[in-house]
Amino acid sequence: MEKNNIKLIEPTVELKSEFLEMVEEFNAEGKQVIDGIGSIDKDDFENSVGRAKDHSRGIGLPEGWVPASTYWLISRGRLVGTCHLRHQLNNFLKNFGGHIGYSVRPSERRKGYATKMLSLVLEKANVLGIKRVLVTCDDNNIASARVIEKNGGKLADKIKQESSKELIRRYWIDLA
Repeated sequence: MEKNNIKLIEPTVELKSEFLEMVEEFNAEGKQVIDGIGSIDKDDFENSVGRAKDHSRGIGLPEGWVPASTYWLISRGRLVGTCHLRHQLNNFLKNFGGHIGYSVRPSERRKGYATKMLSLVLEKANVLGIKRVLVTCDDNNIASARVIEKNGGKLADKIKQESSKELIRRYWIDLA
């Protein structure tokens, strides 16, 4: 990973082919729900990029959603990951979703991108005035737990998600 060529950007229609390739990689490993993708939809890509920008300003939010910003991690011109920063927490997010969701495309894992992406999105949270950030992961996702801990995450607890009965780790990161 070349750290000087890594940046977070807002979703853009210019990277449609990169986005579709990334989604195909996730689908090939059996993953239909991609953490951090926000409202970006491969089947309605151009419109959903616009919706994502609206959602970051709190415009046109579906019932139960909170304002949130979607970012893509770019390295050497390649889309390597996606993350979603929720500007506030509702009851569901307080327990299970947290402020931030993120994913690194399968072909780019184990290269430090998730750690860097979380670090960059924490900077965005700080700019928004979020001083205490909740980040969650599945209890069996040791890689994600390490990423969160490397970024200052302190394990608060583990709770069961009622719909799946899986344990969720809840970490707090203090930015103040």
